[in-house]
Amino acid sequence: MGTLKKMAAESAVAQVLDGMVVGLGTGSTAEFVLLALARRIREGLRITGVPTSERAAARARELGIPLTELTGPIDMAIDGADEVERAKLDLIKGRGGALLREKIVAQASSRFLVVVDETKLVDQLGVGPVPVEVVPFGWQATARRIGTKCERRDFVTDSGNYILDCAFGSIESPETLAAHLDQIAGIVEHGLFIGLATEVHVGTLKGVRRHLRQPAK
Repeated sequence: MGTLKKMAAESAVAQVLDGMVVGLGTGSTAEFVLLALARRIREGLRITGVPTSERAAARARELGIPLTELTGPIDMAIDGADEVERAKLDLIKGRGGALLREKIVAQASSRFLVVVDETKLVDQLGVGPVPVEVVPFGWQATARRIGTKCERRDFVTDSGNYILDCAFGSIESPETLAAHLDQIAGIVEHGLFIGLATEVHVGTLKGVRRHLRQPAK
């Protein structure tokens, strides 16, 4: 599937224009985005990147991608996703552990391009767990309030928090679940990215398919 992700990443990166501030994702798929950006920079493209994790920042520096802090608007963010609901393009993200900064960057971006291979498309979110970032204090109590089986990952985020992988099963209403999680003290952020993806570039054996989010009615 690496070839399909690479195709999708290059399709998304082709939309980056000279002078843009670009949000840089985290994870295996984002690596293909960074490589494609680095190649275009060597060819003369001038951009500045905003990384979503310390790992992404370190890798970008290795590849010669100029970086800046998030202080203003971002023209475009490009990142992967764990699941993409094919109708509305809602997402589950964060199984790489960077969901808080990824969501901050996505919300700050004028356009949010998602790069996946076709195995990530689902009819309904919840095929796998939803990552939930929680503060360490009282995390067990927070997990109980969530109301489903949650397993704490052996991982500490860049912000010093824990990640709980919560199995909700098929999620009929991501909006309702997001609202529930938003009300629980101790939760910093969750991996439901609702209404944020502008477009999704899907690598398939027949080429890259580009899905555009339909405007709200």
